[in-house]
Amino acid sequence: MTKPADSTDPRVTRISGPIVTANGMAAAQMYEVVHVGADGLIGEVVRLLGDRATIQVYEDTTMLKPGAPVRLTGAPLSVWLGPGLVGNIYDGIQRPLPGIQAHSGAWIRRGEKVDPLDLQKRWHFEPRVKAGDTVAAGQTLGEVQETPLVKHLVMAPPGVSGVVRRIVPAGDYTVRETLGAVDTDAGPRDIRMLQLWPVRTPRPIRERLRIGAPLVTGQRIIDTFFPIGKGGAAAIPGGFGTGKTITQHQLAKWSDADIIVYIGCGERGNEMTEVLREFPGIIDPKSGRPLMERTILIANTSNMPVAAREVSIYTGITLAEYYRDQGRSVAVFADSTSRWAEALRELAARLEEMPAEEGFPATLPTRLAQFYERGGAVTALSGANGAISIVGAVSPPGGDFSEPVTQHTQRFIRCFWALDTELANARHYPSINWLRSYSEYVEDVAAWWGQQAPDWQELRTEAMTVLQREDRLQQIVKLVGPDVLPDSQRLILFVAELLKDGFLTQSAFDDKDMYCTPERQMALLRLILTLFRRGRDVIQAGAPLLKVQQLACVPLVMRAKSAIGNDEIAALVELDARVREEFDALAREYAKQGM
Repeated sequence: MTKPADSTDPRVTRISGPIVTANGMAAAQMYEVVHVGADGLIGEVVRLLGDRATIQVYEDTTMLKPGAPVRLTGAPLSVWLGPGLVGNIYDGIQRPLPGIQAHSGAWIRRGEKVDPLDLQKRWHFEPRVKAGDTVAAGQTLGEVQETPLVKHLVMAPPGVSGVVRRIVPAGDYTVRETLGAVDTDAGPRDIRMLQLWPVRTPRPIRERLRIGAPLVTGQRIIDTFFPIGKGGAAAIPGGFGTGKTITQHQLAKWSDADIIVYIGCGERGNEMTEVLREFPGIIDPKSGRPLMERTILIANTSNMPVAAREVSIYTGITLAEYYRDQGRSVAVFADSTSRWAEALRELAARLEEMPAEEGFPATLPTRLAQFYERGGAVTALSGANGAISIVGAVSPPGGDFSEPVTQHTQRFIRCFWALDTELANARHYPSINWLRSYSEYVEDVAAWWGQQAPDWQELRTEAMTVLQREDRLQQIVKLVGPDVLPDSQRLILFVAELLKDGFLTQSAFDDKDMYCTPERQMALLRLILTLFRRGRDVIQAGAPLLKVQQLACVPLVMRAKSAIGNDEIAALVELDARVREEFDALAREYAKQGM
C-alpha cells in the first residue's frame, strides 16, 4: 500500500495559467525551484506569504489540478556550465532541444527531463596547475578542446581559492568526474568540469573596464556611422517587416565576437525554425568552420510556456558571463525584448500586480536595467579581460517608438539603430534610419578607428552632414521640385543618393558585399566623398551638375561596393585616383572657358 499523503505536505490550491498557488510551503525560499504535480513540472517560487507560496511554472499546466503535490529542491533556478554548451540548442530553462527530440520526438512532453550536458561524453582534459600550487577564484585549472574553434577553460569556481591538494593527469573525463581538490579556508573542495550557477545572480568580476574597441560587424552603416563598443549595449527597434531578425542574423554571423549567444525569445515559430535550420549550415567567415562551433542557441517561441520566455533572457546572459570569465568577447542577441516584456506583463496580471504604462508591470525598467547591466567590458576574477556585447531587438506595436519598452530601453543602452518601415518597403537594407539612430560609443572607439583610418572621424562627420542637408533639401523639393535648386544643392541630393545606394545599403546575398572590412569601408566612403568634394569645386568653377553626372567614373563609383571586394583595396585606390583625374580634366576645361 502507498503511504497516504500528509495534510501538511505542500499541495496546489489554485491554478491560473502558469501561476500556481500552493499551501504547506513554510520551508520554501524565494526563487527556489520546485517540482509541481505528478509530472514534476519545473517551477520557481516568486511570492511567499506565511506557508502559502506563489509558483511560476515553466511548463504547460494543462490538466494540473488542485491537490497536486509540490516538491521542494532547496536550490535556485540554475544553469549547468561546462564543456558541451557551445554548438547546442536549448529552450528557456536549458533543456537541450536535440536531446528532447531524440528522446520524445518533435514535441516537448510535460515534465520532460533531459540533462543540459552529456554526462557520458568524455572530454580530453589538460591540467594547467599541479599539486601544491596556490590558485585564486576564477583561475584556470585546465583546458578542454570544446570545439575546433573553442578551447574551454576549466576554472576554479567563484569563492574557491587555496592550495591545490591534487589534480588528475591529462586524460579523458566526464563533466561530473572529480578532476582534483583545492584546500580552502572552509575545507577541501572538489573540482569538476561541471559547475552550477543561479541564472538571476550576475557572476562576480574583478572590475569594469572602459570600452575602447568597437564590435566590428562588417555592416557599414553600423561600423562607420553608429558603432557599438565591445562590451556595449544596443537596441534595434522597428515595426513588423523592417528586418530586425535578419539584421541580428547578419550581426551574429559577421561580428568579431569569440562566442555568439542567440536568444529567440517569444518570436514566431516559423522564424525560429528558420534560425535553427540556417545556423548549423552557416560557415564562419573567419575560420571556414561551421558557425555553430562558437554559437549557443536558445529557442523559446511564442507558443511555448510564457514563464519560460521570461527566464530565457537570464539563461542566455548567464551562459555569456561564463565564457566572458574565460577572457572571451561574447555577443548576445535577444530577439526580442518586447516579447519578453509581454511575458512579464502576462505574469504580472496573473499575479494581480498593479499595472503601469500600457499594462506593463511597474518593475519593467528595473528588469530591463538588470539585463543590460550584465553586459560590459570587464576584468574577470582570473585577471583575464572579457566582454559581453548585448543587442536587443524591440518590436514596438505599429512602429511607435514612444511605447514603454522602447522608451525604457533607451535609458539603459548607448546605441540605437532605428529601423524604418519606409526604407524597408523601398528594399533599402539594413533599413536603419540614419537620422533617428545614434551611438554614444563614437568617442570611445575613435582611438581604435584612428589607428585603422586617421581620417575616420572627418569622413564620418562629412558624410552625416551631407545626409542631414539632403533631408532638409528634400522638404523644399517636395514643395517646388528639384529644378529650382542651384547646382551646388542638387549635387548634395546626388551625392546623398550615392551614399545611400553605394554605401549604406548592403546585400546579404552579395558575395563581395555581405561583409565589409573596416579598411574597405573607409576606402568606399573616401571614394564617394572625393567625388563630392571635387564636384563641389568644379561647380563653383562654373561647370554644370550634368557634366559631373556624365563623367565616366560616376557609374564605377556607384557599382564599386559590388564590383570590388575586401581583398581588392588597391582597385579602390586606383578608382579614387581616376575620379581625381577626370575632375581635374573637367576643371581645366572650365578654367579655359573662364579665361
